[in-house]
Amino acid sequence: MIPAASFLAAVGQLGDRRFQAVLAKGLGITVAIFVAVYVVFVQVVGWFLGDSVSLPWIGTVSWVDDAISWGAIPLMLLLSVFLMVPVASAITGIFLDDVAQAVEDRHYPALGPANELSLMDNIRDSLAFLGVLIGANIIALVLYIFLAPLAPFIFWGLNGFLLGREYFTLAAIRRVGRDGAAQLRKRYFVTIWIAGVLMVVPLTIPLINLLVPILGAATFTHLFHRLEARRLRA
Repeated sequence: MIPAASFLAAVGQLGDRRFQAVLAKGLGITVAIFVAVYVVFVQVVGWFLGDSVSLPWIGTVSWVDDAISWGAIPLMLLLSVFLMVPVASAITGIFLDDVAQAVEDRHYPALGPANELSLMDNIRDSLAFLGVLIGANIIALVLYIFLAPLAPFIFWGLNGFLLGREYFTLAAIRRVGRDGAAQLRKRYFVTIWIAGVLMVVPLTIPLINLLVPILGAATFTHLFHRLEARRLRA
């Protein structure tokens, strides 16, 4: 199965120093984002509640700050299940080119130089994908409420489709341009969707999800080259 094989090939490159350098930068930015969210959350809640709270029959509780600080940690881990999807989208937009080049240098050394995308093009594409991702998930909240038992599958299916589309487009556009990427997406729609779901499921596992943005970029670089090779053989 091409998506699984592409993922295993990406995991197999974790020992590559160039790959590790990109992974370290991706991890650093991801952790920094969550630390910033944690600090803002604690500060805002602390501002509303103050240093102490008076409760009926109990009196003044002065350890509110400590409770908020410690309680926010597991809360952030829980929220990371949802927050990692847009974070993964942003991180992929930043590091896709570096990851793809490391993958291609090791596994596809005969390739020529890739098409260079301008910084503005990368920013525009990333913001557009991020906007669609957030908008679609806000709309999907209605389905999560009314179809609660199916909510995880809806979440995986929706975000697998969206992230798969983004990852594959960014990987393919470097080699075959926008039109070529769109044609391949249409031709291998199901395969790309399955690969996207394979990325989204570990995104819902706290701590493990920190590795997914960079592994996802590598996985879809392999996926593009394998699907393109299949197309050329057909």
